[in-house]
Amino acid sequence: MTEDFYSEKVMEHFQDPKNMGEMEDADADAVGEAGNPVCGDMMKIYIDVKDDIIQDISFKTFGCAAAIATSSMITELAKGKRLKEAYHISREDVAGELDGLPDAKMHCSNLASDALKETIKNYLREKGREIEGIPLEEE
Repeated sequence: MTEDFYSEKVMEHFQDPKNMGEMEDADADAVGEAGNPVCGDMMKIYIDVKDDIIQDISFKTFGCAAAIATSSMITELAKGKRLKEAYHISREDVAGELDGLPDAKMHCSNLASDALKETIKNYLREKGREIEGIPLEEE
């Protein structure tokens, strides 16, 4: 792998990930995960919510540089956002903020988006709440 393979932002978030680690005081069941059995990447995202705003967010990821960078970036994008707004962060948003990903690594941005969506849905299920635009049933 050459340095040109990944953007400077991807390398920055891989080498110095933001919000990494298990959140000890995350809201009950405010954890979600996503994985890709083909490549072995696994992401887990934790959130702490107050008044429907993500106050704190962190992640644990087992995977390649792109998996770690996309996990870091999605936490940066979601922090401080309302649940509904954070739920709609797309794989394109993540990849765009990282100045792009190679086609072979775009699935990592999808995993990050999926893990965040699952975390938000788990939070709402635990609280017995619904927010329009966030489907709680299995998709």
